[in-house]
Amino acid sequence: MDCKSWGSRDIVFLCIIVLSLIHVSLGAKVRHFKWEVEYMYGAPDCQEHVVMGINGQFPGPTIRAKAGDTIVVDLTNKLHTEGVVIHWHGIRQLGTPWADGTASISQCAINPGETFEYRFKVDRPGTYFYHGHYGMQRSAGLYGSLIVDMADGEKEPFHYDAEFNLLLSDWWHKSVHEQEVGLSSNPFRWIGEPQSLLINGRGQYNCSLAAKFSNSSISQCKFEGYEKCAPQVLKVRPNKTYRLRIASTTALASLNLAIEGHKMVVVEADGNHVQPSAVNDLDIYSGESYSVLLKTDQNPYKNYWVSIGVRGRDPKTNQALTLLSYSATPASKLPTTQPPVTPRWDDYNHSKAFTKSIYALMGSPQPPKTYDRRIILLNTQNRLNGFVKWAINNVSLVLPSTPYLGSIKFGLNNAFDRKTPPDNYDSSYDIMKPATNQNTTQGSGVYTITLNTTVDVILQNANALAKDVSEIHPWHLHGHDFWVLGYGEGKFKNGDEKTFNLKNPPLRNTAVIFPFGWTALRFVADNPGVWAFHCHIEPHLHMGMGVIFAQGAHRVGQIPKEALACGLTGNKQNVDA
Repeated sequence: MDCKSWGSRDIVFLCIIVLSLIHVSLGAKVRHFKWEVEYMYGAPDCQEHVVMGINGQFPGPTIRAKAGDTIVVDLTNKLHTEGVVIHWHGIRQLGTPWADGTASISQCAINPGETFEYRFKVDRPGTYFYHGHYGMQRSAGLYGSLIVDMADGEKEPFHYDAEFNLLLSDWWHKSVHEQEVGLSSNPFRWIGEPQSLLINGRGQYNCSLAAKFSNSSISQCKFEGYEKCAPQVLKVRPNKTYRLRIASTTALASLNLAIEGHKMVVVEADGNHVQPSAVNDLDIYSGESYSVLLKTDQNPYKNYWVSIGVRGRDPKTNQALTLLSYSATPASKLPTTQPPVTPRWDDYNHSKAFTKSIYALMGSPQPPKTYDRRIILLNTQNRLNGFVKWAINNVSLVLPSTPYLGSIKFGLNNAFDRKTPPDNYDSSYDIMKPATNQNTTQGSGVYTITLNTTVDVILQNANALAKDVSEIHPWHLHGHDFWVLGYGEGKFKNGDEKTFNLKNPPLRNTAVIFPFGWTALRFVADNPGVWAFHCHIEPHLHMGMGVIFAQGAHRVGQIPKEALACGLTGNKQNVDA
């Protein structure tokens, strides 16, 4: 094809785009996986418990693909008494909203013995992961890594010699079923703090590695009887640059990561390139992912601690530890120094300084200058007939039996609440004090957004039920990235938008709201479907902390009937039309 023969400069430009798309599609592959989800015995922290695994693995298998590839996962539910779905966290599911993996939102839960095919394209490189999105199965261990490399012929805007993947999580000895019952009981029974923090599914509970740091520590952990709980040592060569892909699938804990004696340079956040910034440690909240560059420029005859600790909550959980081990030094040689100390859990200035230092790389997409609709979401802890709930604008989310995607597309008007949730809250509400009226309502209503419009969301934090308590909440949007325009203290008010960063705000899919503060987001509603937007803390979502955004659902093409054959949709004759 000869573009120059077309004549017009615009047509030539269009021709080049078409040719590049043809090139990408020719180089793309379809990658098939067959997975079986089941409960199994494991010892993530050297204490044997039941975990959720995939093909006998915990964490689940790592998916590795290139941008433009199509992923096909045939997922068989081998659980005996419960359904399952898997959400592909950070993948926008352009054209495949039914593959988002959200029970009662994008699809039916996959019943025991059934197989469901997830088929979707990974259109952008980055560090992602997947996890269960039914009940609290993520907390039970249903998660794994999803890494998307640059397409053939494309290069990252930074250099590195090799890479490591660090998937961070927290772990309880109490089963998720017991946790769920406690959260739904009156009186309320909180799940408590995790017993362990895990790095790639490995941690040490009541192990000397986390206490004495003696030369026998790692071997003693192995002697607990489960070698698979021993930390995975990061073996490096001197004077090289390593990329560390870090993702957090924690159910509750906000974390801080530091590497003794080494700085890190942040270069990616949630699959988007950011301006390189050097840090001594980084905070990472549930649902977030980062890439950092690490130079091995320290004494090669020593080993160095890699430390992960709890932030934002009074920590009752030991730090997770592993080693950065230079090739000249045996991994069995533990440092004689103490591991890096996690910043004090309530040092929010430290957290805010790091979070606000993330800016988009020059040349990244910029946000529209104005918005078409603003939705202000007040996060509160409430009571419903004596039960403790989380609510958004005084509505605690409860999911219907029929997936929203099918019920909206096929006009099943009785499948969920038809009343639209409020776009704002009572301006007289005092966010600094427990609510005078703590009662809430439940609802399954939907925010219907006009396709291709620009939406601003202001996440407003408030006091919880207890006096002088306001928690960190990381919010995750399905189907989109958003620009993080800014953060503020206290109640968002008219005029605060003057502080918004419209020049180089980072594109993210997860953003944190700090205690007694607000966070401003902007996104373009350009992806037809029905999408969850929720706090990524597992018990908070279980207790109602989320909303549903629907846009252009009638434009979604053919949906696999297996995704919709439950509830009212299951009785519809033309469900696969």
